[in-house]
Amino acid sequence: MKKVFVFLLLAITNNSMQAQTNAAILSWLQNNTVTARHYVAGNSTPINDASLVNVQTVQYNTTDVYIRTTGLPSYVTGPFYGNPSLATNQNAIFRFPLTPAPNTGTPVNTTGGNIGLFINGVALFDYRDGVAWNAATNALCGGPGNPPCPGGMGATQAWNRDAIPAERGGFDCAKAHPAMGNYHHHQNPSAFNLDLIVISTICNLYNADGLYVIDSTTHSPLIGFAYDGFPIYGAYGYQSATGTGPIVRIKSSYQLRNITTRITSPTGASVTAGPVVSTTYPLGYFREDYEYTAPSSSDYLDEHNGRFCVTPEYPNGIYCYFASVDANWNSAYPYVVGPTFYGNIVAAKVTNVPAGTTTYTPGTSSLVEHSNTELNVNVFPNPTSELLVVQLLDLNREDTELALYDIHGKLIDKTIVYQGATIGFFDTKTYYAGNYILKISNSTGITTKKVVVTK
Repeated sequence: MKKVFVFLLLAITNNSMQAQTNAAILSWLQNNTVTARHYVAGNSTPINDASLVNVQTVQYNTTDVYIRTTGLPSYVTGPFYGNPSLATNQNAIFRFPLTPAPNTGTPVNTTGGNIGLFINGVALFDYRDGVAWNAATNALCGGPGNPPCPGGMGATQAWNRDAIPAERGGFDCAKAHPAMGNYHHHQNPSAFNLDLIVISTICNLYNADGLYVIDSTTHSPLIGFAYDGFPIYGAYGYQSATGTGPIVRIKSSYQLRNITTRITSPTGASVTAGPVVSTTYPLGYFREDYEYTAPSSSDYLDEHNGRFCVTPEYPNGIYCYFASVDANWNSAYPYVVGPTFYGNIVAAKVTNVPAGTTTYTPGTSSLVEHSNTELNVNVFPNPTSELLVVQLLDLNREDTELALYDIHGKLIDKTIVYQGATIGFFDTKTYYAGNYILKISNSTGITTKKVVVTK
């Protein structure tokens, strides 16, 4: 009986240690109160939905972690121009390994559909959108509105369309859209109009929101996990793989080929011809327009779009993928993971959680009790006459309260930016002209800003 007790005690201790140290357990944004919202075209007032956002439960055993999620983010989704679909509750469970392993054999290609999960439970897709070029008809094939490709769905094609340039007009402000309701990102999940050069106008009418905000001065947060179990980070990290040196943009090693006709593959082999390079089919329209060059320094990524790295979550180092962007912060191929995985593909969508798992409950925090750390925010325009915008920088891991006071200390208005979102608003049209104090607070810190309202 004593041996059994000791065994059980060790098992409990090991599970507890896993929860305390393993980022694959600790990093998910859990929520069981906040519900989703979406926009419809032409209306900047969001519509409330019934489904919860982010991740609902995190359960784990000695080998795997199980993530139950609706697949819906706390930031407002839509509209998706040219796409009648809405983001819908996926009611899904995903299994990820707690100890990912590299693939020592032939690399496995990424596929259509889910290839990973962001920490808010939203799906990650790779570069493709299911559309390719049919040389026999001299036209696109596959996908909605096009005839099937030769060989049917999943058959190998010489020229496969890249979703990022081809479907940009149908992405919402957070750079995502649904596939039959499954809301997903193909790329870095930060809002379009926070990029240094803005290439989509969708944020002109709708929230400039997303999972996180790119910050070139700090190591990007852990934002997800690929299906091989390895972590995904944002666009910036330590220049050295050992966790030293300055913070720099971690760059893709893929570049556009110097071609005007599409008659060879990236390896130089002859292939079925694609359309000539033109304004209709510019370089970058197809995945095969890119070629890979081995990294010249440690701040360039390998052929899987990752590298070994030391990070705040992995002080001993681990292989990491990065959501790559160019110098203007526009998404850079292969965007997040791919075109092949670094590790063994063991993650999967499952129908149930096995018996014997432990439920991880993150520590609760209060909007009132906080440390004296100053939160990193932008407040604009200031002075303002109609609308005050509060943009939380980096990743917002917990609900953050925004409270606006007059100079006498009277509370005028307040709102909450929910975990996994980055932006909040105050409608100042009905406020008197004068000075106000904005207080931004959560359990990790507090910031106050002077705000001027003009008339």
